[in-house]
Amino acid sequence: MARTLILMRHGKSAYPDGVDDHQRPLAPRGRRQAGMAGRWLQETQPPIDAVRCSTATRTRETLAALGVTAPVVFDAAIYEARPATLIELIQLADDDVATLLLIGHAPGMPQTAWELASNRDCAPAIELSGKFPTSALAILRFDGSWSDVAPAAGELLHFHIPR
Repeated sequence: MARTLILMRHGKSAYPDGVDDHQRPLAPRGRRQAGMAGRWLQETQPPIDAVRCSTATRTRETLAALGVTAPVVFDAAIYEARPATLIELIQLADDDVATLLLIGHAPGMPQTAWELASNRDCAPAIELSGKFPTSALAILRFDGSWSDVAPAAGELLHFHIPR
């Protein structure tokens, strides 16, 4: 069974005085970006079956703006996670999940997308290697079960920056 993994960086965040990094909310631009990303996902991608989301305020607000209604697991391990940790979390997805959305932060999201892609010479990979801005989405396809997800095991299908 083919599986779709969507790696998303949170929307543009605000920097209010006295608010620690984990609690920073989205800026108005971030809410707009996330809304555009949600529309793009609904128009171009298969329905999302499950979501894993960082516990940070800006990732939770990004998820809310996407309009995704799939079951969500909020996981503190996504905050400041390295690719190995994110891959382990992906491997935990249930096999009845065909499309998984993971919402997190830089540098974890771009590094994980790059590490998982086997086709690093395609146009989406070349674009991804340049910059992975806020609200960007990397769409990868895998064959087999989630537990088989490993470096260079996926095909990068799209890299989308909502504008």
